Amino acid sequence: MLHPLEQELAREAAAKGLWRRGDRLIVAVSGGPDSMALLHMLHVLAREQELTLTAAHVNHGFRGAESARELETVKAYAGSLGLACETVTMDLPTYIEENRLNLQSAAREKRYAFLLEVAARHGAERIALAHHADDQAETVLMRLIRGSGLTGLSGMSSMRAEKNVELVRPLLRMNKSDLLRYCEEHDIPYCADSSNQERYYFRNTIRLDVIPYLSQYNPQLPLSLQRLAEVAGAEDDFMARQTSDLFDRLVTRKDGEFAIGCSVLRGLHVALQRRLIKLILSYLSQETENLTYGSVETMRLAASEAAPATWRMDASGGIRCIREYETMRWIGVRDVWEAGEPFDLTVPEGMEELGGLPDGWRFRLEWLDGAQGKPHSRLEACFDADQLSYPLHVRSRLPGDRIHVLGLNGSKKVQDMFVDEKIPPSRREQYPLLCDSAGRLLWIPGVRRSSHALTGSDSRRVLRITAFNE
Repeated sequence: MLHPLEQELAREAAAKGLWRRGDRLIVAVSGGPDSMALLHMLHVLAREQELTLTAAHVNHGFRGAESARELETVKAYAGSLGLACETVTMDLPTYIEENRLNLQSAAREKRYAFLLEVAARHGAERIALAHHADDQAETVLMRLIRGSGLTGLSGMSSMRAEKNVELVRPLLRMNKSDLLRYCEEHDIPYCADSSNQERYYFRNTIRLDVIPYLSQYNPQLPLSLQRLAEVAGAEDDFMARQTSDLFDRLVTRKDGEFAIGCSVLRGLHVALQRRLIKLILSYLSQETENLTYGSVETMRLAASEAAPATWRMDASGGIRCIREYETMRWIGVRDVWEAGEPFDLTVPEGMEELGGLPDGWRFRLEWLDGAQGKPHSRLEACFDADQLSYPLHVRSRLPGDRIHVLGLNGSKKVQDMFVDEKIPPSRREQYPLLCDSAGRLLWIPGVRRSSHALTGSDSRRVLRITAFNE
């Protein structure tokens, strides 16, 4: 007959779909009572559920003999259960020094990289982690103290995708004390990690000092925090689904740029406004962890009726937020041209196209005989090829750029022409200008061409260039 904790584990896995019959699981085992209990419980369930288990242990190289003893304990116990055990010993202190990383972040990065490698090698669909209810309570309280929204208060998820593998946490409803008792009842060996008593780590301070102190006012504090995580997690999931639906219906996407009408954004509940902005930011960059509440709020308020009609903000993660009259736009700064950055245009033997330019621009070059050298629109320009200096190139605007406009005496500032044509400020940085190797500005596609290299009855070779902006 199954132990009550084993029954609870089976129910939790079935209710949340943590694994399927016949799956291969990698079990992350540190050597502590939580992970050793998880390994034993999964071993008990493995035959009935046709699971293939592999234990995996990481020695981070911090605690010398103590860490070595943990490694041997895990290997020996996995072997006693008839399970394969993959281990690795790392020199993490050197890695941290060389890469100037935070200790805990570095340990997590290397540990998960090893677990994913083991999963790939064994063809495993899941990696089982031993985080339990007390860990969940600590996580929620830590995030609450640091300042967190609903997503943070939901704590650790029971299942999360990492590359092609699912990370599953089947013990999130089980308390540490129950897991310790389980180890004692089943004579399961485990090691005590001395670093868990060091208050240098924020989590240790929360566990050793803050939760015991607050428990004076609510003896059920850990349980209350666990319930908060469950409630927040369910509501966060609901809000995420609502936001995703709004994104699909209201946000337009073009060439890595996202846009929404200011009035449309204002019409949403404030909670959905913030979530929608965060979702857009997550599509543009994976480096939004440092994006503050204040930054999101600044973007949200920029869409208000009282805000300036044109506005710009560069946020972390290489993201630029722009308001242009009644439109809010978000773009990746990496997709914007640096001032004057050139793209060479190869003069073709027949026809040639240049693509991959910022803001979706591309150019087609083709030869015509002199009699055909007339453009059909402002997005076409024809040049007397013998009057051009090669190579030609397309670049973004530089301060002080001027063009000798066809039909005008003298030159005119490109900036003034952009204003006359009502080209939005943010587009001006990405607008392509055609120049020759002598530095002459030949053409502003869709706006005006210069008076240089005009075609005429005596033109022998005509180069037609067509611009496309999709």
